[in-house]
Amino acid sequence: MNQFPSYRLPGATVRQVLLAILGLPRAQRHRSFREDAHACLRRLHPALWVYGHEHIPRAGPSLLTMNHYSRPGFGAWWLALAVSDVVATDVHWIMAGAWTYPDRLRAHTITPAMRELFSRIAQVYGFTVMPPMPPDPRDWAERAMAVRRVIGHVRHSHQPVIGLAPEGGDSPEGTLQWPPSGTGRFVLHLAELGLKVVPVGGYESGGALCLRFGPAYRLEVSSARPARDRDREVRETVMHHIAAQLPPHLRGRFA
Repeated sequence: MNQFPSYRLPGATVRQVLLAILGLPRAQRHRSFREDAHACLRRLHPALWVYGHEHIPRAGPSLLTMNHYSRPGFGAWWLALAVSDVVATDVHWIMAGAWTYPDRLRAHTITPAMRELFSRIAQVYGFTVMPPMPPDPRDWAERAMAVRRVIGHVRHSHQPVIGLAPEGGDSPEGTLQWPPSGTGRFVLHLAELGLKVVPVGGYESGGALCLRFGPAYRLEVSSARPARDRDREVRETVMHHIAAQLPPHLRGRFA
């Protein structure tokens, strides 16, 4: 058995998405990510393995919190595709606004290009783009606007399902890492709007792509604690629940 699955995107779907991103005449400007996920997962070999079927939300209000697993040759977007393939309703994904790099060359060339590309992808699928963390000081207003957009979606949607990878980026070994400061406050705000938190672990095992869903839970944090402590407590709680859905070697500091 091969060590990793065969990941192949359907050519017809890729072409249609590219046309939509480019905004060409007669292209379908808005697409269903769930339907495109179905098309992509049909090409996955071997098929996706799913554990914890009884915990997959059939409807909202729910917040799916997923690890940001990746490795050379595998991008975390496959996890978003896999989750959208198995959840019975559309997931509103909160996606990173761009890839960031420590060196000036890529930061001034690749990052702006990715920012424009991701913005267009979000428009096609109706997702919310969140500026990368830690935020550039110039991104604070954009980040606040993104938070308001997600909250508006929750308040005006019937049984919304939100998808979020709290880590916000890849880790060198694919193991769990601390989410950036402020992520806990954001998650707690969504929980206070009535969303149950559903932990999801994505990984590769036995030559297959795997998803494991854990039981939904409610976040309960004392309002008497300082804001910084509440933020850290929520981040730690969320990541420990995700870690429980992963093999031990991927749990990192949350083992």
